[in-house]
Amino acid sequence: MKAIQTVTSQAIPLMNDNIDTDQLVPKTYLKRIEKTGFGEFLFDDWRYLRDRTPNPDFILNDNTYQDAKILVTGDNFGSGSSREHAAWALLDYGFQVIIAGSFSDIFYMNATKNGLLPIVLDETSRQELVKDPIAVVTVDLIKQEVQCGAQRFSFDIDATWKHKLLNGLDEIAITLQYEEKIHAYEKKM
Repeated sequence: MKAIQTVTSQAIPLMNDNIDTDQLVPKTYLKRIEKTGFGEFLFDDWRYLRDRTPNPDFILNDNTYQDAKILVTGDNFGSGSSREHAAWALLDYGFQVIIAGSFSDIFYMNATKNGLLPIVLDETSRQELVKDPIAVVTVDLIKQEVQCGAQRFSFDIDATWKHKLLNGLDEIAITLQYEEKIHAYEKKM
């Protein structure tokens, strides 16, 4: 998992509430078992027309935001089924931070376990972040702060998740920190 300390980017505004995991990555594409390759299916039903050409009216297809790493969205992001593929698709597309009014609990856990930083901010703060489409937003996990121009917005995160994200530690990396002890134990058995 890639460590996150600061992320500086434009922010894509997708201010819909109740974006569920079916909208993030439709079940049609859940046959893969690896974590990569899901980015092309992110928001598939919204991003593409029936003939699979890009929908010119969908914000991810706007050239203004092609390299954005921050998604700013509405309330109840990631609701629905508990598919980890949703976090994989967001990461594979290039997002590192999702700023929403709230997250479903399961999505929040899947995001943090895969190195995607979910941030909860109120609606007024989120609207400020995206009112200028070319504004640069900086997310500082160490300071727990989102900055856009002169404005700064603080956010909360559990200390354990903050430590894991800052150090790029997923469950496997944490286990491997005890590799010597594991080998010593196995030798005794």
